[in-house]
Amino acid sequence: MAKKNTPIPGNAEQRAAEARTQVEAYLNEQEQLGLLRFITCGSVDDGKSTLIGRMLWEARMIYDDQVASLKNDSKKHGTQGEEIDFALLVDGLAAEREQGITIDVAYRFFATDKRKFIVADTPGHEQYTRNMVTGASTADVAILLIDARYGVQVQTRRHAYLVSLMGIRHVALAINKMDLVGFDQNIYQKIEAEFRVFAETLGFESITPIPLSALKGDNMLSRSARTPWYSGPTLMGYLETVDVSRPTKHGLVFPIQWVNRPNLDYRGFTGTIAEGSVSVGETIRVTGTGQTAEVARIVTFDGDLDVARAGQAVTLTLNREIDASRGDVFSHAQNPLDTTDQFEATLVWMNEEPGLSGRTYDLRLATQWAPASITSIDYRVNVNTLAHESHKQLGLNDICVCKLSTNKPLAFDTFANSASMGAFILVDRFTHATVAAGTIRHTMRRAHNIHRHALTITRAERERQNGHKGKVFWFTGYSGSGKSTLANAFETAIHAEGYRTYVLDGDNVRHGLNKDLGFTDADRVENIRRVAEVAKLMVDAGLVVITAFISPFREERDFARSLFEAGQFVEVFVDTPLEVCEARDPKGLYKKARSGLIPNMTGINSDYEPPLEAEITLNTEQASLEESVGQLKSALTRE
Repeated sequence: MAKKNTPIPGNAEQRAAEARTQVEAYLNEQEQLGLLRFITCGSVDDGKSTLIGRMLWEARMIYDDQVASLKNDSKKHGTQGEEIDFALLVDGLAAEREQGITIDVAYRFFATDKRKFIVADTPGHEQYTRNMVTGASTADVAILLIDARYGVQVQTRRHAYLVSLMGIRHVALAINKMDLVGFDQNIYQKIEAEFRVFAETLGFESITPIPLSALKGDNMLSRSARTPWYSGPTLMGYLETVDVSRPTKHGLVFPIQWVNRPNLDYRGFTGTIAEGSVSVGETIRVTGTGQTAEVARIVTFDGDLDVARAGQAVTLTLNREIDASRGDVFSHAQNPLDTTDQFEATLVWMNEEPGLSGRTYDLRLATQWAPASITSIDYRVNVNTLAHESHKQLGLNDICVCKLSTNKPLAFDTFANSASMGAFILVDRFTHATVAAGTIRHTMRRAHNIHRHALTITRAERERQNGHKGKVFWFTGYSGSGKSTLANAFETAIHAEGYRTYVLDGDNVRHGLNKDLGFTDADRVENIRRVAEVAKLMVDAGLVVITAFISPFREERDFARSLFEAGQFVEVFVDTPLEVCEARDPKGLYKKARSGLIPNMTGINSDYEPPLEAEITLNTEQASLEESVGQLKSALTRE
């Protein structure tokens, strides 16, 4: 049942050489086998970890020392009395062993004579949905376990939907713990029928039900004598033979990861072929620019190839110089990829911080990166009922259909057509944490119909006529800090000197442009986004724009800054302490917030994130109005 750890004779060098030879031989043998990635999922205690542990045991992938450790752990942490608890082979975290649950994604490798496998054991609890999505994102097949005693549960439907969402098209419906229901055929058939009805709209290509006892080994590797009424495959037989190949829509998808330029005489484009194949002599196209060239060489570590296929890491050299860099995508010239900067997608939110419309994130699609924002949240999917629910912001584990916009066109396809060009992640621009995984549903048709119009009169000509540069002074600070007073005094002073100016004040803007917005975090984000875009237009007109908004979130202020050229954006932090602002309370807002009448008051029950590197910091408690205006005027003429 178990492998022996047989020592290799000879000295250290001989043993190392022999070990390398054995490893290389094993890898060469495995290279001839197909690789299948699959996940196990389902409700808590349906037996996922036990099933994987039994597979490793039956596949003889456990060494003697692991067997001894497993026996000891089974006595200490196991749930099977004196018998071996196979789940402990997978539940590696101490917290999991103590609680008897899986809380992380555990990956295991094993192989048979017919195939090699990578299996992800995913969590069953609802709060670990993001972990389950992570495991499903690279899988070809899902083993969806159901406890025969309880049948189809809420979490069964949840995981079936998530599996479908992540593009898995083949499901092994493992109806487990049949030994606990006497291997009753009627129970098995009832569970199968109920699941098939639920899964009708999920788009699976195949659903293969298998009655199992993972703990006892029934129908795992060999057909069980206790299910004479079952004529389908064993679980291992299914995994060894299931066909997960997909037709390739694209002749070639080659995202560039690196431009290899060791000297002036060599320039290669390095990456992994995501889809299709490429041959020497074929004409390829750069999706972003439309440039074309012929493939001169296909270079690998082991030598040149005539043809390279999906999954191979190669360097392509071309017959002529073209403008391409990391993030560009090659395709065949006769089968180009589409581009878009606006699309509808399904997002799985994976962060504690909420996702808000209007907030800017970094989006990665293949090797492409671009700033992106959620322009609208259409609805949230209730994964227990598949109902569509109105939603304002994305919370941890939420699955929502949203519209997104990027600041430049990206090569793409829908996820239904291409997993490599239809799946993306969103990354927080400050913490660099992955906050969401997304799949593209379709492009927004208007993205192809809207084009920037070139105007005859430029900003430079407007500035020349105005006699000064356009700039924006972005005042931020608590309510009552003195932002509006300073903005008004500053405008009065420079208007008298001939500057063309305009003040965008928080209260004034909310009477018109933003009167439809409230004061939730999501509405505050959208408020600042709109103001930033208006300020950009005014600076393009050559004006000195002065904004006076609390603008409590650092991300939104940095988004505003990103719209302007260097030197055009001046962040002014009115650093008046909160207690001073509350003592002033010119509008009575703090008093109302303290009494519970205002639920989202910055500084009381809503956060304020002070600037880290503001160009100007003012304190109206310490400096006079004239002194503060003087500082602002100095920045006005500074390049």
